[in-house]
Amino acid sequence: LDAMNFIFQGALGELWWVMVGVTDSHEQQHFDEFFEEIFDEVEDKYGEIEEMNVCDNIGEHMIGNVYIKFKREEDAERAVKDLNTRWFGGMPIYAELSPVTDFREACCRQYEMGDCGKGGFCNFMHLKPISRELRRRLYGRRKRAGFSSFDRFPERRRSRSRGRERDRRSRY
Repeated sequence: LDAMNFIFQGALGELWWVMVGVTDSHEQQHFDEFFEEIFDEVEDKYGEIEEMNVCDNIGEHMIGNVYIKFKREEDAERAVKDLNTRWFGGMPIYAELSPVTDFREACCRQYEMGDCGKGGFCNFMHLKPISRELRRRLYGRRKRAGFSSFDRFPERRRSRSRGRERDRRSRY
C-alpha cells in the first residue's frame, strides 16, 4: 500500500533563508536538529515515516516545503487534519495530501549533478540533505527493528534477485 504525503508549506523552510553568514558546519548542525525534531514528533504522533524531504528551493511556491511519506495512508490523513491546526516559527502550517508517491521523480536531476541553471527558482525539488550520521540514526533504527532499506522499494529487490538468478542460470 503506497502512503500519501503531506506538505508543510512556507513556515518551516523560510527560517533557513535568514541564516546569513553562518558557517556550513553550524548550518548543517542546525538543520539536522530541525529535521530530527520534525521527524521524531511527526513519527511519534502519526505513524511510521518512510521518507522525509525538505526543499532547498527559494521559489515562492516551494520555499519551506517539507514532504513526508508515511507507511500508511491513514497516518498521512490524520497528520494533515491535525497539523493544519498547528503553528511553527510563528506561522501557520499548511498541510495537504499530495498525489506524489515517488519523490525521486519530483527531484531536479541537474541539481543532484550540481548543475541546475535555474538555481533555487527551479520547479523541481532541490532537496536539502541531512548529515550521514542523522540519516543512519533516523532510518538505520528500522534495520534494527527488522526493516531493510529495500522495504521502501520492493520492486528493486525483486528485479535485482531475478537478474542474479538469470545470471546464475546462464552460467550453468
